[in-house]
Amino acid sequence: MYVATILSNPEEPHLERALLDSLRDAWGGGDVVWLAQAEAAEFELSVLPDNRWDVWEEMQRLGLDLIVQPAAGRKKKMLLADMDSTMIRQECIDELADEAGVGARVADITARAMNGELDFEGALLERVGLLKGLDEAVIGKVLAERISFMPGGKALVATMRAVGGYAALVSGGFTAFTGHVARELGFDENHANILLIEDGKLSGDVARPILGRQAKVDALERITRHLGIEEADVLAVGDGANDLGMLGRAGTGVALHAKPSVAAQCEVRINHGDLTALLYLQGYAREEFVGA
Repeated sequence: MYVATILSNPEEPHLERALLDSLRDAWGGGDVVWLAQAEAAEFELSVLPDNRWDVWEEMQRLGLDLIVQPAAGRKKKMLLADMDSTMIRQECIDELADEAGVGARVADITARAMNGELDFEGALLERVGLLKGLDEAVIGKVLAERISFMPGGKALVATMRAVGGYAALVSGGFTAFTGHVARELGFDENHANILLIEDGKLSGDVARPILGRQAKVDALERITRHLGIEEADVLAVGDGANDLGMLGRAGTGVALHAKPSVAAQCEVRINHGDLTALLYLQGYAREEFVGA
């Protein structure tokens, strides 16, 4: 059995029953179940539709996300999440660079690296090098004034943990930010690169080893082994090329507002919804959300 989930942007919900009924009838699905009125709904299917990606494109034009996945095992035991442009709206290194007066240059490198056009490690070192001499206190300033959370993140983490799940934040960014984000959102653990400081200023380098794409896969392997669960029990979410390894290995890998080259390699793509979409995908109704 399969489940088709249709999602609207929670800030502007516009999912209509007539559209759901039409799609359900065309695909020979079961009863429509509302997970949140005008925002999220699902129905079961006995076979995987041949035209699902054609329908997906139609839904995208309507401002809706469509996911078709196996019904069995869709509720996951672990969340493995990227941070920048995933659990938060910003790229932390871009915000630091803006404070250092090299924002445009660093933002361009970031965009190319996240789209898979540049080697992640080389791009990280180049960008961090441009931050050399920046006062360490700027990190706190950026956290306080520039960083905002992606909607739905707190509910996602709290709901999964409330049913016994585990949450890990693994980023190619910096521990100075992941520590704060993990505490605020309730993650069990967090990992990222360490910015090196000399005499109260950024040295222009990071500690080794550098955490990139492989580090996220390593975290997936290590944590699942420690918890005694399967990789199929993991829900992973990210947006950049360095997330593709963990997205491909996890039971459900979600490309959230991802770069086009990243989304093209993922079966589950969320372009209109927020992080609550990851709860709807598992079959949770809005009234079951914790801390929303």
